[in-house]
Amino acid sequence: MAEPTKTKIHKIVKYPEPVLLKKAEPVTVFDYSLRQLAEEMFATMYEARGIGLAAPQIAIPKQLTVIDVPNEKKPEDQLVLVNPEVIFTEGSQYEEEGCLSLADIREKVKRAAKVKVRAQNLSGEFFEVEGDTLLARCLLHEIDHLHGVLFIDRISRLKRELIVRQIRKLIKAGEW
Repeated sequence: MAEPTKTKIHKIVKYPEPVLLKKAEPVTVFDYSLRQLAEEMFATMYEARGIGLAAPQIAIPKQLTVIDVPNEKKPEDQLVLVNPEVIFTEGSQYEEEGCLSLADIREKVKRAAKVKVRAQNLSGEFFEVEGDTLLARCLLHEIDHLHGVLFIDRISRLKRELIVRQIRKLIKAGEW
């Protein structure tokens, strides 16, 4: 009996990898390999215990992100957003964020409390998704990744410089 094939788990790249700091390319081909990549991204995200993952975080400079925010109403909701853009924001929230590319670093970030995003699905069809609280935060965080923006770019300069200094020390020590 053949072994079931395992979904590939990608290595998550860490700051300051250049792919994290550049705007990702739009997706123009909607084929099996894109669906396969989205499946691998979900597997990678779950393995890392995340709720969102953008393609640049696995060194693929494409505008693709996957999100699975715990939701009591619809726990099966998995979102795949191709070429997403924020079309509406409202209110604000100031909550702690983390990032799989900045392991163990958490800071409070101000984000919109409610958002509406227009994106394409894996077949290239356009759709809109709205989110508030945690989903809004996750949508904005992942879309930022597609534009080369990290959550530490949205905190005070002093806090960001302290974090960057800490990361440089860890890199020098071979611990990052």
